[in-house]
Amino acid sequence: MLSKSQSKLITSLYQKKYRNKHQLFIVEGIKAVNEFLNSDFNLHALFCTSDFTHRLSDEYVDIVSDAELKKISSLKNPNEVLALFQIPEIKPIDSSRFTLVLDGINDPGNLGTIIRLCDWFGVTQLVCSKDTVDCFNPKVVQATMGSLARVEIQYTDIIKFLSKVDLPIYTAMMDGENVYQKTLEKEAILVMGNEANGISDDVLKLITQKISIPRFGDLQQTESLNVATATAILLSEFKR
Repeated sequence: MLSKSQSKLITSLYQKKYRNKHQLFIVEGIKAVNEFLNSDFNLHALFCTSDFTHRLSDEYVDIVSDAELKKISSLKNPNEVLALFQIPEIKPIDSSRFTLVLDGINDPGNLGTIIRLCDWFGVTQLVCSKDTVDCFNPKVVQATMGSLARVEIQYTDIIKFLSKVDLPIYTAMMDGENVYQKTLEKEAILVMGNEANGISDDVLKLITQKISIPRFGDLQQTESLNVATATAILLSEFKR
């Protein structure tokens, strides 16, 4: 049975200020919840419509009806389980290894996809500007398909961070060098910018290497690539 206080807490976590207040976030779906249960994230509570308790203590689990699950879910078709996990403590940024930096990414789907890409390509550290969408936004969490459990994410002043690193700093620009003809450093910083405006002027001043993804279409009319698509291409080249 879902109590009013539980329902109120869960509903509040769809807003960033309450996620920060309670230091909790929502994960939905069997696959995603299992990913977090198998990670270092700490479970706070779990609500399910079936026997999902085979390896969990009863203190964490509440059996709810389909109607109750639908009431607290953000999905049109809730998938048997919704869990609350604790937001982990922030770890120091390791500025000596390959790092992806995001400057003002607004779309939850893009951020979720980029986190999945980091997981796929073995990029364990993602640094985000403070105006990048919250990685614990339920839409972001859903889009990561569990990869959020394996990628360290830090929100910081990226100007200060980039000013102090000793590694080459790359970004994608239309007037950059052809990425397919350039030798990329293995240990580097890759900065990807806002969907509409690219990277900010202050960040651009700190870039040491501009690279481009060439267009091969005959008409050459496509203005740009989606930021997540461009990130996939560039990470593939860095990991080649």
